[in-house]
Amino acid sequence: MVHRIGIIGLGTVGARFVDQFNLHNDFDLVAAWDPDPDACAAHRGSVAIVDDAAAVIALADAVYIAVPPLFHRQYVEACVAASVGVFCEKPLGIDIAESRALVDLVAASGVPAGVNFVFSAAPSAVELGERIEQGAIGDIVRGDLRLHFAEWPRAWHAKAQWLKLRDQGGWIREVVSHFLFVAGRVLGPLTLDHAIVTFPDGADGKLSEIDALARLSTPGGIPLVMIGTGEGVGPDVIDLTIRGTTGTLRLVDWYHLQSSDGGDWQHLLGTNRADLGANAYACQLGELSKMLSGEPHSIATFAEALVVQELVEQMLASSGHSFHVCGSCAERPGSQSR
Repeated sequence: MVHRIGIIGLGTVGARFVDQFNLHNDFDLVAAWDPDPDACAAHRGSVAIVDDAAAVIALADAVYIAVPPLFHRQYVEACVAASVGVFCEKPLGIDIAESRALVDLVAASGVPAGVNFVFSAAPSAVELGERIEQGAIGDIVRGDLRLHFAEWPRAWHAKAQWLKLRDQGGWIREVVSHFLFVAGRVLGPLTLDHAIVTFPDGADGKLSEIDALARLSTPGGIPLVMIGTGEGVGPDVIDLTIRGTTGTLRLVDWYHLQSSDGGDWQHLLGTNRADLGANAYACQLGELSKMLSGEPHSIATFAEALVVQELVEQMLASSGHSFHVCGSCAERPGSQSR
């Protein structure tokens, strides 16, 4: 079955999916729009550019919403009102109450709806989960998440300067959320135990986080410890390590999966990063096609995305001091190019 897909938002991520949808046999990319005329102009010839978001929704069976989180709600609601499927960027929003309302809305509507967490279908994450489930590294002892960004936003996000601001952006929302999602899938539900997050302009400023420490745990007591830092010369670091009693597995730079039984790391899926990334996108769209066809799929649900958002906002609410989470998550207030 070929799905008529539209895109709202042609920033860094939305632009990437123009190519991906055009390459995938299950999709016919019928329309796209962005409030930035330059973003639209850059894609004329690759996709039909229409006058506004309403025109995208009118032409499509499903819409990929690739705008900043502040605008997710209005486009999700418009898609649901038109009985059009939804594939939304994460987080669902920046207000927990609004995001909970979106979860209820899509559940009640029956419209197929999912959220773009790349680890929903990336082979690196799928293989990680399967090996853990099969007991390949014994009993799970702990997880460790390390991140470092020499600059934020990164170079390819130059036009998305909202990412450096605290109201919608930051690398905890943009990057850590993906790893909380996959950790929740392979380890089990996570609870935030403690966190320290600091900002370069203080607790009352506008800039996004500069470093963060956090400890989370599963109901069975498995800890996940995160350390994230920003600034300073050197390559970015993004890796999630799951340690067991007989071996260890780690996701490196999103798409590499490595294993160790105490010796050197061994690559499990190959070493060509470009090929691994392309395969991850193809797998994601394959699962999206299943979702839109009403078949079993692995795309993240709105409910799963809400759980991740709650953890992220709990972390960000800890600005500048340590705390212990003992109740409901904190709620935070709220360019349309990602």
